[in-house]
Amino acid sequence: MPTTPAAGAAPLPATIIAAPEHDRMRLDVFIAMWLAPEYSRSQAARMIKAGLVTVSGAPARASSAVHAGDRIEIAAPPAAGQPETAEYYNSRESPEISVIFADDEIIVVDKPAGMTVHPAPGHPDGTLVDALLARFPDISMMAEPDGVLRPGIVHRLDKDTSGVMVVARTPFARASLSKQFKDRTVKKIYLAIVRGIVARDRVTIERPVGRHPVERKRMSIRSNAPRDAVSHVTVLHRFKPVDRDDPGSTLVSVRPETGRMHQIRVHLASIGHPCLGDPLYGGAKCEGFNRQALHALALEIEHPRTGDRREFLAPLPKDFAATLIGHGYNADAREIRRRVGT
Repeated sequence: MPTTPAAGAAPLPATIIAAPEHDRMRLDVFIAMWLAPEYSRSQAARMIKAGLVTVSGAPARASSAVHAGDRIEIAAPPAAGQPETAEYYNSRESPEISVIFADDEIIVVDKPAGMTVHPAPGHPDGTLVDALLARFPDISMMAEPDGVLRPGIVHRLDKDTSGVMVVARTPFARASLSKQFKDRTVKKIYLAIVRGIVARDRVTIERPVGRHPVERKRMSIRSNAPRDAVSHVTVLHRFKPVDRDDPGSTLVSVRPETGRMHQIRVHLASIGHPCLGDPLYGGAKCEGFNRQALHALALEIEHPRTGDRREFLAPLPKDFAATLIGHGYNADAREIRRRVGT
């Protein structure tokens, strides 16, 4: 019976006897070490919470200490990828999704505005997960350790934010991408059209973001429990007002260092320039936009298997492109990316 992890992830189910060098190690750390690189520590903690791990025959907590000689049993996660899963998603009207790139490890997509990433209260279907499962049924095997079906999702975009997203196709890729996002080595570039004329060419916004103290659907820089958040804003073009009632608008690129919920929208609103079409944060509805004028233009990652740095671009959606063209601005994604620079 093994007492040390084998090279690569251990097959499940598994039974392990804790060795002296594991004495007093946290259980979630021990499980993550044993199942690396396919499972992260947070996934190990979810396995423990879901009852898939026992210590000497008894359930335990993620924070429980392992002792030398403990018999640790790890059950296999419930299999979400049954044969009927693919048939189910192919037989229903799943939404279309534009695929920018796909190989054996990752899928890069252009998420449209109006699409929720995964099922949630009020949005049970028509999600990105539905679209992915219909086109790539093999990722149904990527259920989380607690059985929740959000296959390969390692980051999110707000429902009404469009643009590029990367999805893991294997447990190895999921662990690699999750670590990159955690370590903040992923480079992201967003485009936003904001209300008013931004005076400074470059602005770095360092304001912690958290849940609004009263309005729970909003995030705020005045939260009672904020987390650090940094966004770098660069002006690309200023669109002059057409009359006295028009405050004008500005096309900006935003490079977030952190990934807090609604971070870019909150940060832009905090300097008096909310995204057009974003009434939640002060950007009143405007002609041409039925959602916030925010688009994830570029995403640069390290490929999980090859280690190569790769950047992926999402073309501008119709509402974004029409607004820019209407102002005489080139709406080609590659040209805009060139103007953004390094």
